[in-house]
Amino acid sequence: MPLWSVLSRTLRGGRADAALALGLFALSATYVLLLLEGRSWQSAYERVPGSGWTLTVIACGALYWRRRRPVTVAVVVSLACAAYYPMTEPDGPILLAFIVALYTVAAEGRTVAAVLVGAAALGVMTYGEATSGINHLRNSGLYLMAGWFVAVVAVGGVAHNRRAYLREYECRLAEAVRTREEEARRRAIEERLRIARDLHDVLGHNISLINVQAAAALHGLRRDPSGAESALTAIKATSKDTLRELRTTLGVLRQVDDDAPAAGLARLAELTSGASAAGLTVRAVTEGAARPVPAEVDLAAYRIVQESLTNVTRHSAATEATVRVRYAGDAVRVEIDDPGPSRDGVSPGSGNGVRGMRERAEALGGELSAGPGPGGGFRVSARLPLS
Repeated sequence: MPLWSVLSRTLRGGRADAALALGLFALSATYVLLLLEGRSWQSAYERVPGSGWTLTVIACGALYWRRRRPVTVAVVVSLACAAYYPMTEPDGPILLAFIVALYTVAAEGRTVAAVLVGAAALGVMTYGEATSGINHLRNSGLYLMAGWFVAVVAVGGVAHNRRAYLREYECRLAEAVRTREEEARRRAIEERLRIARDLHDVLGHNISLINVQAAAALHGLRRDPSGAESALTAIKATSKDTLRELRTTLGVLRQVDDDAPAAGLARLAELTSGASAAGLTVRAVTEGAARPVPAEVDLAAYRIVQESLTNVTRHSAATEATVRVRYAGDAVRVEIDDPGPSRDGVSPGSGNGVRGMRERAEALGGELSAGPGPGGGFRVSARLPLS
């Protein structure tokens, strides 16, 4: 692993700031000692008094708090530099500590404070040059220093904007991931509800027919064996259809293709004939020119008819029903009428079946109503948009 990668992982936050402070102090001390090479330690101390070393420690050590108190650290470092350079010779590069502090103020988003601190430091330098009688910066050096301060503030501002952009990007990425997960959960819930509705419709309809046919077979077993045989044949056909539809529905969960034809209005004749085998005479009427409809609309129309006929066989005393499919404009309308009355005292439309049919219609942007028919009995009317 590269050394830089190891350091970047190890030196973070306070550790990085402490390493920076120690590094700048070591650099300043080494620079001063190299300039004093060959001189006695006593001479070195006289040229660089204890206050100079103290100011160096203050200027470099303050960088440890640069992220938590950027403006305060910049002011402390600038004051330390202002006191250090007039009284110490040879000069150490502790101005680098001020550069780092100024950059930190700008990088933390305190641009105005960085400009004010930089301008104040430049003003102090200008005043010192004008009053000392010695041209320390040699003519254009003052302008170069001003350019460095401007560049440091600008780079700090760019760094702040970049970090802000990255934070915003990370927030948007997290939001996108969260939204995608919520969308996946929503779709999974909708799919489970769809499968639950399909299972309810398939099992409720076909088992109701089997129940009616089995009752007829038992009733006519001794009196009318031929009728019992017909009922048992109908039970066999209905149970076969039930297994086929269950296999098709559960095949979605297994992601297995099935050759069984999909439920839709094209199988309306099969549906009505199954109901007729249970003793319910169903008259199917189609109005308007039949046309291809979207698969989800086709399935919803079929399931609404299926559930409605199931409710008729279970709860109505009627022996006949009318299924009307009307193609009109941009929608297909489905109406199921039975003359009633209720056989078991259950209020029509109060069960989960009607609720499930209404949810199917509304999921496609349509509508469904269920209630007393205009001529008595009970009517289910659904409008399903084709687009």
